[in-house]
Amino acid sequence: MVLEKGIAEQVEAFIAAGRPSSRQQSIDDRRASYLASTVLAGETESFVSIQTIELEEMTFRVYSPLQSPAHLPTVIYYHGGCFISGSFATHDNQLRQLAVYGGCRVIAVQYRLAPEHTFPAAHDDAQRGAELVWQHAELFGVDKDHITLAGDSAGGHLALVTALRLKAAGIWLPSQLILIYPMVDATAHFESYVRNGKDYIITRDTLLSGYEIYLPGVDRRHPEASPLWRDDFSGLPSVHIITAEFDPLCDEGKALYQRMTEQGVACTCQQYLGVIHGFFQLGGISLAARDAVRDVAYRVGR
Repeated sequence: MVLEKGIAEQVEAFIAAGRPSSRQQSIDDRRASYLASTVLAGETESFVSIQTIELEEMTFRVYSPLQSPAHLPTVIYYHGGCFISGSFATHDNQLRQLAVYGGCRVIAVQYRLAPEHTFPAAHDDAQRGAELVWQHAELFGVDKDHITLAGDSAGGHLALVTALRLKAAGIWLPSQLILIYPMVDATAHFESYVRNGKDYIITRDTLLSGYEIYLPGVDRRHPEASPLWRDDFSGLPSVHIITAEFDPLCDEGKALYQRMTEQGVACTCQQYLGVIHGFFQLGGISLAARDAVRDVAYRVGR
């Protein structure tokens, strides 16, 4: 398979520029570059209402379809950014689209980022954010029987670990998980880290440097650093995993599917062809991205 045309043009420009390394950028520059990439997200969905809620020192951004009922199926969403970048702003288009296309409530959680806040700060915020949404379901307008945990990249990691923590606590569980090319193996064990690790913009160095900054001194096989290798998936709700053909994380997403299936989880895995890590946010140049957003919205709202 070849890259989609719009994505191929971005990759060609990246290679022509000498494959600039994320390791050579400051944290501020990495964050600014991520925000600047939103010009590739496509047209902004306007048929949505947006509210920012501050609750117990946490900040939530709530997206709802216009004229929606008081209670809606809800996705609690954790943004990507390798644990060091990302925000409501970097994911605004996708969150708007999920709300409108799915007829659902989208609640984005802003978690603390490294290097200012290292492990387990993001994990703790992700869990606490989900718990606050559950506890204040009336405030958020949440149908408690239809809560999805979802996220892309580092956010997919946080959605998974949050679900495992909730399962261990035994109070409630989401109805499903949607993990979009999740970062789940800090050991970089799989061959796709080599096969797709240099040319496709989000490189091996980009991903591994994020782990290094967020996980200083933490064993890479720690169960919350590399949740792929855990043996306690049994009892999780249904899981849908999205992978990208030219992503360093492609193989570990497939391995997560296999391990979950072996442990009795109702799990599906869909690979999108011709796309790279981060494609979910490239709806302006990628048909696969537009299809993926609509599919995720359907799964949340159905």
